[in-house]
Order: sequence, then C-alpha cells, then structure tokens
Amino acid sequence: MNTSHQDDSFQLAQKANTLRLRASLISSLRRFFCKHDFLEVETPLRIPSPAPEEYIEAIPSGGWFLQTSPELCMKRLLAAGYPRIFQICKCFRADERGSLHLPEFTMLEWYVARFNYHQLMDQCEALLCDAFKNLGHDSTIRWKNRTIRIEPRWERITVAEAFEKYAPAGLREALDADRFDEIMVECIEPNLGVNRPTFIYDYPAPLAALARLKKENRNFAERFELYIGGLELANGFSELTDADEQRQRFEEALNKREAKNWSRYTLPEKFLQSLSDMPESAGIALGVDRLAMILTGASTIDDVTAFPPERL
Repeated sequence: MNTSHQDDSFQLAQKANTLRLRASLISSLRRFFCKHDFLEVETPLRIPSPAPEEYIEAIPSGGWFLQTSPELCMKRLLAAGYPRIFQICKCFRADERGSLHLPEFTMLEWYVARFNYHQLMDQCEALLCDAFKNLGHDSTIRWKNRTIRIEPRWERITVAEAFEKYAPAGLREALDADRFDEIMVECIEPNLGVNRPTFIYDYPAPLAALARLKKENRNFAERFELYIGGLELANGFSELTDADEQRQRFEEALNKREAKNWSRYTLPEKFLQSLSDMPESAGIALGVDRLAMILTGASTIDDVTAFPPERL
C-alpha cells in the first residue's frame, strides 16, 4: 500500500475529535444568530475588486479576485434594508501562511443596523459566552497552559491605555516613529486576554480602515479587536457611511499599495454608491479557525483544519 496514502489517512483520522468539536462550534454560532433574528446570507467568493487595504493582498481569480472578506457585499445588503445579517464563509489572502495563518480560512462576519461598536462588543461577548457554554466551558477555558476566566464582563482597554501599560513608548511616539505594529506585536498583544478576554478599542485614525472616526475626537476610530490568550480573534467597528471619506481612504491605500508593487485594484464603485443608503451600523469579522484552536488547545491552525494546503 502507498505509504503516503496511509500517512494521509492517519493524519485525517487523528483529527476526528477536533473536527467534530469544530462542527459543534459552528452549529452553536449559527443557533445564536438564528435565535436573535439574524438572516444568514451568502455572497460571492469572486468579486471584481476587494476593498483596497495596505496590508492585505487578494488572490487573483480569472480577472477578478477571491474575496479577502465578504464585507463589501454584506454592507450593500445593509444599505438595501437588511438590519441583521451574518455569514460563515471562506476568505482568501495571498502570502499569509504560518502557525496562525492560512491563505484560505473560515470567517464569521456579522452586521447590525443602528448599532455602535460598544454594543457590538457586548454582542460578541454574549455570542462567545454562549458558544463556550454549549461546548462545556461555563467559567474558564485552558489555553497555552493558562486558565482564562470567561464569565462576563470581559476586559476593555483603549489602545492608548494599552501603550501606557505595556509598551516602552507612548502611542503618539510609536506612531511618529512608525513603530505601532512592531510594539503591538512584541509588547502589547502577548498581554491581552491573558487572564480574561480583552477588547482593545479606539484605534488611531490612520488605522481606521473602514471604521467611523469618533465624533468627539477624530484622532481615533470606533474600532476594536478581541484577544484571548494573546491571540487576536476578531476585528470590529462602527461603520463609516461617508462615501467621500471612504473613497479618499481607498485612494490613499491604493497609493501605498502601488509603492509596494502590489496589485492595482479598481475602486468598488457599487459599494461606494451604496454608502449613502446605509444606516449607522456596526460590523465584525471573527476567525473561526482561531476560535477552534482555543477551544481544542491546538498549537497551530493546521490542527483544526482538515486539509492544510500542503496536504492537498
């Protein structure tokens, strides 16, 4: 018998319990949204143009691109009058491979009309507490030999406060020295969600992406990320609905991408046109594979995926 075939079958069989837990997790997430009157939607995987972002490169597909996120199409549904929508789907990003990254991964994304980012944090916490409980974790989970308390209410800390608490430089100094990402990865992220899950929020305006800036202080965006055990799980924000401001941000991102010789996207005009009809809303993307890692104690994302790309 072919030894590579035997090895492949053995590897798949070893993942049986993990894949069953992963399936239970996805079922739990879906039940939560159905219980709270969300509509499950499906949007195309291939799109003419992704949202231009400086640090995310899409994978070409027949003259179009595989989606890096279902965000643009889901927001067009919001603009068309769908108030609560969610989707569990595959997303694709070029040159992303590592113990925490796959070029093809599973994303949970949801949007709520007339919500802000603080309400969305509350809802995200309720969703995950429900999922943890359904999978046998009422008060704690174990991750990387640590016991993490998961009862409400989870920690919330601003980006500026996190820099003051954990970083060798303040937020403004880090931005001026172009060291924000470096300090986040090396000094701040390892301290987030260690004892209990942590929402870090109010990101600097240059890192707003598609988030709305705070009305009372436009130096910061109404954006947050969720960490558990130092692992980033989700990215959410109050949505920007100003088409002119969003177009300007896209054009700035395109210029930065061009400086790196990355793909030149056309602007997603239908999305931009829809923004005038979109109500004030909040939306979030959550990595299902990473959530499965935490629930199974897996050390790499390959362990919670039936077929990592190298085994195809």
